[in-house]
Amino acid sequence: MPAPAFAPSHPHDFHESNPLAERDTLRAVVLTALMMVLEIAGGWYFNSMALLADGWHMSSHALALGLAFFAYVAARRLKGDGRFAFGTWKIEVLASYSSALLLLAVAALMLFESLARLINPSPIHYAQAIVIAALGLLVNLACAWLLRDHHEHEHEHGHDHDHDHHHDHGHAHGHDLNLRAAYLHVLADAATSVLAMFALLGGLLWGAAWLDPLMGIVGAVLVATWARGLLRQSGRVLLDAEMDAPVLEEVRQAIAAGPYPARITDLHLWRVGKRKYACILSLSTASPARPEDFKALLGAHQVLAHVTVEVNPA
Repeated sequence: MPAPAFAPSHPHDFHESNPLAERDTLRAVVLTALMMVLEIAGGWYFNSMALLADGWHMSSHALALGLAFFAYVAARRLKGDGRFAFGTWKIEVLASYSSALLLLAVAALMLFESLARLINPSPIHYAQAIVIAALGLLVNLACAWLLRDHHEHEHEHGHDHDHDHHHDHGHAHGHDLNLRAAYLHVLADAATSVLAMFALLGGLLWGAAWLDPLMGIVGAVLVATWARGLLRQSGRVLLDAEMDAPVLEEVRQAIAAGPYPARITDLHLWRVGKRKYACILSLSTASPARPEDFKALLGAHQVLAHVTVEVNPA
């Protein structure tokens, strides 16, 4: 049996460092942590469940953003470490998965406390709590602004890539999942701040005290929904569960349309970078084609960063 066309003797690193995102994520961590302390203290002192929920939610974001920052640092410092066969990119994916778990935990806590306040309401100091909620929203918007440019750049890069190759590899496939997790945390916090302000204004103007815990419940559902989406995206990458990616069918079509009649007997595909896949392909053919000939057929697909081809006689 012929040997594979390529047998790597050294690690490959497809990690794309993002120093600006790393810097701005750290800034967002500091802003979020400061506001977290203020909101939790204010919510407890002024007896606002919506404000407390926002503060607890922000505490998870401070931790998650910190996790995102340290993932960037670890991926950068361990880049080139021989123990990582395909580089350090999945450190960032693991951080995004952990962030999603934190979001789910906080959503559960928000739901529990909101239900408790809905059943047993207590007086709320609306005016003071509204001021703190408004300040929290401003901090959320500042953090979103810090991360926005990097997130949009990732989005545009992914779409440019799809346009260049005339096929769509999925909305999330071109994204920095670590950055996406941080950005979602900031957006979720901004949303809960808006809900908290709405609940507090409703209680102040119309005496609708039930709005405060109700907005806590709405915020919990919103956070859980976003967390679920992030878990699915990052979990698929961590488990190498992307054998339904469009690029798989493109590999099949490239082999079928090539000048060398061949049958695919084994095919494995998994992601090793934000926009990079590794592929192991086993073929059966009666033609004299070499593994290099089939690798050349796949060369037009730049998302295939690491390809191993094995050719067996039919």
